[in-house]
Amino acid sequence: MSTNRSLSSRDVRNRAANMALHRDHPEHHANGDEQRLGSANYAMSFTKGLEHDCMTGLVCKPEHFEAFRQSIDSGYIDPFTSAVPVPHDEDRRQWEAPTAGFVYELQGPDPQAVTMAPAPALGSEELAFEMAEVYELALLRDTPLLSFDQGGGPGSAAINKSIKRLNALPYAQNGFANRPRLVDSNGAISRQNAFRGSSPGVDIGPYLSQFLILGNTDQAGDKNVSDGFINFGALAINQRVLTAEPGKDYMQDWEAWLRVQQGYDVNAGTPGQDLGARRFIYTPRDLATYVHFDALYQAYLNACLLLLDMKAPLSPSFANLSGMRDQFDALAGSALKPNAGGFALFGGPHILTLVTEVATRALKAVRYQKFNNHLRLRPEALSGRIERATEIDNKFPTTCQGFTKLATDIEKTITEVRKFNLNSTSGGMETALLPMAFAEGSPMHPSYGAGHATVAGACVTMLKAFFDTSAILTHDPDKDTVAFTKNNPAYNPVQFEVIDSGANIDRRDASDCPLTVESELNKLAANISIGRNMAGVHFYSDYYDSVRMGERIALGILEEQAICYPTDEFRVSVPTFDGTVVTIGRN
Repeated sequence: MSTNRSLSSRDVRNRAANMALHRDHPEHHANGDEQRLGSANYAMSFTKGLEHDCMTGLVCKPEHFEAFRQSIDSGYIDPFTSAVPVPHDEDRRQWEAPTAGFVYELQGPDPQAVTMAPAPALGSEELAFEMAEVYELALLRDTPLLSFDQGGGPGSAAINKSIKRLNALPYAQNGFANRPRLVDSNGAISRQNAFRGSSPGVDIGPYLSQFLILGNTDQAGDKNVSDGFINFGALAINQRVLTAEPGKDYMQDWEAWLRVQQGYDVNAGTPGQDLGARRFIYTPRDLATYVHFDALYQAYLNACLLLLDMKAPLSPSFANLSGMRDQFDALAGSALKPNAGGFALFGGPHILTLVTEVATRALKAVRYQKFNNHLRLRPEALSGRIERATEIDNKFPTTCQGFTKLATDIEKTITEVRKFNLNSTSGGMETALLPMAFAEGSPMHPSYGAGHATVAGACVTMLKAFFDTSAILTHDPDKDTVAFTKNNPAYNPVQFEVIDSGANIDRRDASDCPLTVESELNKLAANISIGRNMAGVHFYSDYYDSVRMGERIALGILEEQAICYPTDEFRVSVPTFDGTVVTIGRN
């Protein structure tokens, strides 16, 4: 018997290996900016941590970048220390996991078996638009998120002006051809869909996903949903974030910007950010602070804990296997109550493991894209190119004339940025530099793809596979409880908004726009990803393509896991970030 089991176990492993073997290993293509601008000191490539010229902000010597690129291509750690020249006169930051894309995985797609389209190139309408968008988000960093909803709130006028400037740009006028955006009936960005992402449901209801603010009733019964504490076993997770000082931005003058590009650890010996009392996420700055310190997959772990505690209905295929048939369809009833339920299979520990184990695989895949493929510069660096566009174009007249044109294309936004930096309490200089939420600016790795967004895509896909995505957030008036439910007309659709400058959350009727598991999970992925844009460290395309790559990684893991169930079948239908549905099963 043991021999038969060992042989069948090997057969399953072989099937998984064959599945991986026959996956299409795509060619990886970058946008060509690295090659086109090589003779202009690689002006559109990630060079943070190398020595930079104090006049242009470009890497001092092209051979330094070339040594950096060769170290990346080698796949070994030591050359980054022995072969790449960097000044060592002060504490410096390290490049983060530049060789991670070379490792192999025993589950799911190989890190090099998924890819991303070329990033928007210098001179494109798309790059101009998304750079303007990052600038606009920096200007709106202390505007209440309530104002990002169509209903309005304090700061609505500023958002309307930002949207007007964005809608006037050619990329918007031409219909967002490359990476579609959510738009209104006139094909324009509106307050209800601006800065929200691209997937089904993200433009419904409040800007902020309910999973970032809700709590649940604890075992002692002295906490409820609006208290904002999530049960984590016998402990509790507080949904309130530490707050950063309003108006406190960084890297708005040339000297500060240049030190950060050199790779100096500007936070050495300090916490790097003055943080105050906790509150619910109320502004883009609060969301930026969340994604500055988060444990990367914690938002999705929290969402999973909430869904499990609410007894949210599982995917229809799992409902019976988990023993949760009643949660799947509360009105259906059953003559035979199930005597077997889920735990290690089709239960809490199962999904809690799935939603976290994809994170490391997502990070390895995105590191290959970041370092080995695209090597895209960060928004902070592009703002430096705009600030010194004249100097760069004069120094490289035959190879680099794109930055002056970029500055001209988004002139109205840059005018507002210059005024903002001049009047800022931490600025005081009329520069076009991007006001950053963090003293150190971006992390020490390239912009495209985004680690947060790839992990978001992977983790959220696991949650959408496991739970019934059509369940609606409702209030039970008899028990005064809130949960995602199905098929119960006695329950009222509800939503929650953060009010009182982040002190409280308020329950409101949502009969006209019910919030579903799918909409709030898609919104969660967008909130976390675009929260990084709000901090100034990523572009929109970093979010757009990365969540979809993370999704492919999660689907690949589910495909391989599905063949491991010899009796009750593992079969799920997963709604994607593009609105289609992928069905995964043993056959």
